[in-house]
Amino acid sequence: MHYDYLIVGAGLFGAAFAREATDAGKSVLVIDKRDHIGGNVYTESVEGINVHRYGAHIFHTNDRRVWDYVNRFAEFNRYTNSPVANYHGELYSLPFNMYTFNKMWGIITPQEAEAEIARQRATAGITEPKNLEEQAISLVGTDIYEKLVKGYTEKQWGRDCTDLPAFIIKRLPVRLTFDNNYFNAKYQGIPEGGYTQMVANMLQGVEVRLNENYLANKAAWDAMADKVIYTGSIDAYFDFCYGPLSYRSVRFETELLDMPNYQGNAVVNYTDRETPYTRIIEHKHFEFGTQPKTVISREYSSEWQPGVEPYYPVNDEANTALYQRYKALADADPKTIFGGRLGEYRYYDMDAVLLSALALVEKELH
Repeated sequence: MHYDYLIVGAGLFGAAFAREATDAGKSVLVIDKRDHIGGNVYTESVEGINVHRYGAHIFHTNDRRVWDYVNRFAEFNRYTNSPVANYHGELYSLPFNMYTFNKMWGIITPQEAEAEIARQRATAGITEPKNLEEQAISLVGTDIYEKLVKGYTEKQWGRDCTDLPAFIIKRLPVRLTFDNNYFNAKYQGIPEGGYTQMVANMLQGVEVRLNENYLANKAAWDAMADKVIYTGSIDAYFDFCYGPLSYRSVRFETELLDMPNYQGNAVVNYTDRETPYTRIIEHKHFEFGTQPKTVISREYSSEWQPGVEPYYPVNDEANTALYQRYKALADADPKTIFGGRLGEYRYYDMDAVLLSALALVEKELH
């Protein structure tokens, strides 16, 4: 059979485009090299708990259009992301807010917090932050940087904070209120029944083939469709002809525990440098689970190596320049459209992935 579109990757970008193209009367084939749909938002049921196999995914958006879109395929609960930071057994609120400042400095009012941050910023002598360390100190002061930012960030990125660009931490929420809502988004939650079911609903009636490696048999796959939507790594598509782009990867140690509650929160970040993992996820708390057992995942950040799943693009100057060279090749390819986190080499929140896919739908199908 010949198709209008071959979609490589059954994650959110591919599933959204497949749904809309199918509804527009196009013939579509979705393939994925993994043995499951959903990409990195895949969830699997363990003892009745929906476990996020590739790390925590919390849907949040301020965009009504994308919120209405995902609610076509799932009902969302009221989960609000309120992580806890653990520094050598001291517990602090994330995002950084009045609870954090009270625990750190014993202060009570927003004015005191503002004054203390300003004092520490002045003591550090930072006016124009040149790197992540200076940016963080200018936002929250030296004490919070040393305890709650430095170790976690260096574990996550595998680089000293002085070697990381300032922009990485500009998203850091700092609040002079007692609001524990990390994302502060108008709409947020977790799909009831897990993300896999949501993606399955998106792909209903669409032909999907799993365990299929597109790049291993590219010419044969390409011959099956008029156009290809490719959501894999852009450098792999071009056989790393300019060299590999850098990514961070994540390794998970997941355990089923014979207890109802391990840490009392879905997300606890370990912000000291000595603890080897960055955080522990307790999956049942995403859906307010009451199961007699619990599942936890310890996350270890590492540099990407071939054969390992790439997670976060390292968007420094060198990699951004290298990506632009690959993008020039991609733009010159008349048949293939590159999309998603790996296809566009950018860090995407889930709502942005979907908006990008829907923008492509508008361009291609309308």
